[in-house]
Amino acid sequence: MAFTMQINAQHGRLFLWVPVCLSIGIGIYFSIRFEPAAGLIQIIGGACVILGLVAVLRWRSGNAVILRVVFLIILGFLLAVFRTHSVAEPVLGWRYYGPIEGTVMGIDRSNSNKPRVILKNVDLGKISKPRTPTYIRVSFHSNVGLQHLIPGAHIRTIGSVSPPSGPVEPGGFDFQMYAWFKRLGAVGYSRKPVELVKPPDLNTYSLKLFDLRMRISDHIRSRIKGQTGTFAAAILTGDRSTIDPDILQDLRDSNLAHLLAISGLHMGLLVGFCFALVRYGFALIPYVALKWPTKKIGAVVAVFAGFAYLQISGAAVATERAFIMVTVMLVGVIMDKPVITLRAVALAATILLVLHPESLSQPGFQMSFAATTALVASFEFLKHQTYWQRLQFGRNRFVQPIIALVISSFIAGAATAPFAAYHFNQIAQYGLLANLSSVPVMGMLVMPAAVLAGVLSVIGLDAIPFWIMGVGIDWILGSAHWVAGLNGSVMAVPQGQVGVLPLIGFGAVFFILWKGYLRWVGVGICCFAFTLWTQTERPVVLISDTGRLLGILHNGERALNRSKGSGFAASVWLENDGDRKGQEIAAFRSDGFSDVMKINLYNKEIGYVWPKSTPITDIENICSQVDILIAPNLKDKLSAGCFQITKPYLRYQGAVALTLSGQSIHIKTARQVTGERLWNTWWLRKRADKS
Repeated sequence: MAFTMQINAQHGRLFLWVPVCLSIGIGIYFSIRFEPAAGLIQIIGGACVILGLVAVLRWRSGNAVILRVVFLIILGFLLAVFRTHSVAEPVLGWRYYGPIEGTVMGIDRSNSNKPRVILKNVDLGKISKPRTPTYIRVSFHSNVGLQHLIPGAHIRTIGSVSPPSGPVEPGGFDFQMYAWFKRLGAVGYSRKPVELVKPPDLNTYSLKLFDLRMRISDHIRSRIKGQTGTFAAAILTGDRSTIDPDILQDLRDSNLAHLLAISGLHMGLLVGFCFALVRYGFALIPYVALKWPTKKIGAVVAVFAGFAYLQISGAAVATERAFIMVTVMLVGVIMDKPVITLRAVALAATILLVLHPESLSQPGFQMSFAATTALVASFEFLKHQTYWQRLQFGRNRFVQPIIALVISSFIAGAATAPFAAYHFNQIAQYGLLANLSSVPVMGMLVMPAAVLAGVLSVIGLDAIPFWIMGVGIDWILGSAHWVAGLNGSVMAVPQGQVGVLPLIGFGAVFFILWKGYLRWVGVGICCFAFTLWTQTERPVVLISDTGRLLGILHNGERALNRSKGSGFAASVWLENDGDRKGQEIAAFRSDGFSDVMKINLYNKEIGYVWPKSTPITDIENICSQVDILIAPNLKDKLSAGCFQITKPYLRYQGAVALTLSGQSIHIKTARQVTGERLWNTWWLRKRADKS
């Protein structure tokens, strides 16, 4: 009876739970360790249809809510299944070295700050067309011929590409899954010159748009010099190909990296300025102001401005998400409905989850909707408070915007902090200070000047707006550098358990959406999740998927066996440990490590043999003396009784983690966490192609 009363109390708020239920279904699909067979999917689909019909027929019954919840969860699961199969493209089956040809479809920079391109219409020498990936990504370590990296150009080089790799440690970021939904079938590098095979042929809409983006970027950088112009190009066209890594680090350490990513803030500021410009511009004409629906006209113009910005900025998922959110709100203006409500946020989240279910696991989606939901809920609460209402009148009305800025910056920072800590292993402790000094400049100076520059560039009068924009960006970059340089500006955070973040997200959403005393259950869920986080223990031993890199945790610090090579895995391991030191320092801790060694670890002997030339008899001898043998270049199984981590083992299982469990050592592999899925198992892709 009490539960029924609680359900009835949610009347009018049930729609807010639609994206939550879809997310549960999507999360279930991506967390299971097997790929559902076609027969199972058909059974689930049939059950979904039946549940949907029953929920409609029994709309007003007491069990209808439960039926709808189950229906939406199953629907989310099926949406994820459909999306996963719909983006299927060939994935390279092995490492390839040789000639590489393709059409340039995208340009950015790698983590090592090297030019990087996305290629389509790929030709990989003797590899047959059916086995050739549709898209590959190649980084260039030679400066010869880089002038040919232009939109639509068909280029040739010699390089090495491989299938996308799995997580660098069990439970870590799954690049194979990320690449699958990006339709990347191979990634690699080239140290050879780039040759132009065919000049640019802009024969598709996407290529023409890509070329326009690059031209706009070049124009911006010609008007605003240096890294200031690079930042301006990045926030307007999404082109980060020339941005300085030190500036990126300053923005991350000061919690201002969101200003560089074209997301809700940029879209909201640009669309809001266009809306205000049209509406108040028409207000200057008395006849138009009295006879025309200027508010609705402004909303329509703002939607088109937002769509243009979406196209020019590259239509990334984060920008698409922002466009959907502002469009939903502007449609509310056109239809004379409340604009900024939780229903609008829920509708935007639902649309995005239907279009891109995989975005649920992405930091941008999580942080964007965490901030937006927390802000809308907080200001919905404040608008009903007497003290807040008093600030809207008299002299206090000038104080309210300042207080609102402080509150919104604090709430957005607090809402996104757990997600930033989990995904990026750090918390910017002075992020509130940096945002208070920079976000107003972004809203009142940079984005309005960008809109004016875009309008006036048609007649060649964009110099002054671009100068104003540059002044604002200089202030932002200066603030980021100053805050990042403060003592203790960044706090390193060790990685939490896999289930911690979903628990925090669900607990927070439950607290915000539920009406009644049961909402406090959400706070309990969050507290439980944070407790689990603090009790997370890092693996004692980490082994990369190639076996070349080994990391031993001792006295809270991880020692690495190599100072160079496998740099990405090394950096991720250290970040997940909450260690901001570099690979060279971590390697300095490994006194006594070698390519052939034995390590005593909590009364367990671990052997490591790297050289290919090591005689098999020596390896057999080491195996007989240890409990676990790591021999990454050994292809055959030994007769000795130790547990053997060999080349075939690593090829299938991926990265390995050894953790303590009482007096014993527990072995966990990346494959055990991810399971056999379409994006990491070739025979499942082959079976899916046949079906």
